[in-house]
This record gives sequence, C-alpha cells and structure tokens, in this order.
Amino acid sequence: MTDSAAINRVPVFGLNVFSDDLDKIPLTRPCATVATISPNSYGLSTSDPEFRAALVEADYLVLDGVYFGLAGLLLQRKIIKANQGPDMFSFFIRKLDATKGRAFFLGSSDETLRKIKNRAAKEYPNVTVEVYSPPFKPVFDREDDRIMLERINAFGPDIVFVGMTAPKQEKWAHKHREELNAKLAISIGAVFDWFAGNEKAVAPLWWKLKLGWLIRTIRRPEILKRYPSILLFFWHLLLAVAGIKKYANGKS
Repeated sequence: MTDSAAINRVPVFGLNVFSDDLDKIPLTRPCATVATISPNSYGLSTSDPEFRAALVEADYLVLDGVYFGLAGLLLQRKIIKANQGPDMFSFFIRKLDATKGRAFFLGSSDETLRKIKNRAAKEYPNVTVEVYSPPFKPVFDREDDRIMLERINAFGPDIVFVGMTAPKQEKWAHKHREELNAKLAISIGAVFDWFAGNEKAVAPLWWKLKLGWLIRTIRRPEILKRYPSILLFFWHLLLAVAGIKKYANGKS
C-alpha cells in the first residue's frame, strides 16, 4: 500500500479508509489501486480472503457506501469523507480531460462500452479512450488475463476503470496491478451502467439525504440479494460498539 503522512486515513475493522480530497491521489507510476468500501463489500470480504486482501492492501480505499462511515464515527470518533463511485469517476475523467490523458474501460458488455466511448467523446473530447469487454464468467483463466493485460498495456492508459462488479473487479486489479502499464486502476462497478445511460442517475438530493441506496433498490430489486452482507456489517458494528467483540482483522 502506498503510504503518505499527508493523506488522512481512518482505521476501521483493520481497513485504512481514505478520508481526504481526491486530488491527494496522484497519477504516477507504478500502478496503484483504488477500491471502495461499503457495508456490502465489507460483509462479502469476511468470507472471501482474496477480496479481504484486495481491500486491506489497496493503495486507496475510499468510502463509497456512506453507512460504512458509521463505523469510523462510532468506533474512532472520526468522520470519514465520502468519495462515492460517480463522484470519483467524474473527478478523474475531468482530470484526464484537462491533461489530455488516456482512459481504459475494462468490463461490462460491448454495447455498454460503446455507449461509454460515445458519451466520453462528446463530454470529454480531450480524453483518449479504449475499451475491452472480457468474457462473462465467474473466474478468469490465464489466457483471459493475458489478453486483458495485453490490451491495456498496449494502450498505455493513465487510468484503468474496472467495472466487473464487486468483488471480482477489486480482486483482479489487486492481483495484476504490478503488471499494469497504468497509473491507477480504479474499481467503480455500477458507474459503467450509469455513465452509459443503462441506469438512471440518482438525483443529488437523495445522496445528500443519505437515501441513494433506497432509490437504487427500488429501481433494481435484485440489490436485495446484498442485504445479508450489509446486515452482517451492522451486526459486527453493533458488537464492536457494545465492546462484546473486536474485529481488528474483520474476524471475530
């Protein structure tokens, strides 16, 4: 993990959560990873050691699901700055547009990637964009990884936006970051569908009211499948606040 005394991080459940402005994340080589933490991803990581390692060892672990921030507030008496997926994507794509940078979108379908490329060309004309849709399978084999790495490295992007849903995207970026000819590998999952127009963006008011999750669940009932993992986070938080158990490493 990249370490810097100038960056504010809040330790929660053995995770060092980035709590600072996004401009503190540099675009420099070697490639660093940016992952997100939410109640859902925390819950998934408790039974997936590879995913847990990807979160613990991420160079920058940003707060996406704002309710995970309750852990920082209740356990550390610190407010963790939220850097949600859409905001993070907007910040970095604008940065690339200002510097005539290069972005690679890895994940999703060919149709979604086509929409992303078309929209980026209109709204961020100074960004050179390339895309690749990997096979839709639970686990990539060595040949899949080789092709993805070859496509990315031949293009030489400043940023690789990885959109393969959690925990697949975080694990892939973590596993291959030392092989990537890029400056950042940012796992942003659902942002691909949002930017492509497949999913209507949640109005800023709902995010301000901390109810973005409710609107997304109403629109996409399949999100209900995540609730067991989300409830596990709140259960662990309750036990930690009560002093019944400690989760220094995310385990009881």
